[in-house]
Amino acid sequence: MEITEEMNIRAAEGFDELCSCIANTDDKDFLKDFFCCLFTNAEIYDISNRWLLVKEIDKGVPQREIAKSFGMSLCKITRGSKELKKSDSAFRKMLDHAETLKK
Repeated sequence: MEITEEMNIRAAEGFDELCSCIANTDDKDFLKDFFCCLFTNAEIYDISNRWLLVKEIDKGVPQREIAKSFGMSLCKITRGSKELKKSDSAFRKMLDHAETLKK
């Protein structure tokens, strides 16, 4: 199937709306239920592991150790590492946010 410009615009609008809805929801149980409806078990597993690998990178765990532990390719881990090193990293902001939630 060929992706058209109209499909890309529609998808971007849908993504923006979804992010707004999530940002304005503070009910964790509702969000978990929603994500279980939206994503397959495999997608939830992948998303969860990607978050955990970013946390491992942030702790300074070597990439090869993370790859072995999570059964992931070094490419996914390297991508996470590069994103975390960006000056305005959304990963960094979310990690910091997660820490504030623990307090």
